[in-house]
Amino acid sequence: MTKHYGPVFVDTNTILECHRIHGWKALTGGYKVSTVEKCVEETQNGLQNRDPLDWINEQELRTSLQAVHAVDDSKRAAGYIFEPHIMMLDHGERDLWCFLFDHPEAWIVCSPDSATYEVACRKKMTDRLVFLEKLLEEVGFSGRKELRANYKKQWHDQTVAEGRTRHGF
Repeated sequence: MTKHYGPVFVDTNTILECHRIHGWKALTGGYKVSTVEKCVEETQNGLQNRDPLDWINEQELRTSLQAVHAVDDSKRAAGYIFEPHIMMLDHGERDLWCFLFDHPEAWIVCSPDSATYEVACRKKMTDRLVFLEKLLEEVGFSGRKELRANYKKQWHDQTVAEGRTRHGF
């Protein structure tokens, strides 16, 4: 896959991991990064359980993003009808897919969660999945902190292969 120049959608976990490894500026400087309101909201949950150095300033986050999309109940209902299994996702991931299902343009999504990959496999949209390690490599970022396993190529390839086998393609 060559470098993607369209929108790159991220979930809460991707935002948190990028901030943990200090790669957020590199990611948003190299791509048109977008998300949904629920994912931004989730970055603010549980602050009391995180080291203050790991807190994410909501206003700075919003400013760094290309777009933060609202997802209302009618979009959620349409998403549930299109793919009932999105109900097994966390709220931010669910809203992200509800938004994406309604947008056929050339987007990719970085959401390193088994349930998200299951939805992409069920809908034969695995070509829309991208792993954070690849995105950061493409913008020339090599951080001092190691990415967690589910943000890397090996996890991505294995999870996609398992899902494709399970769904017969």
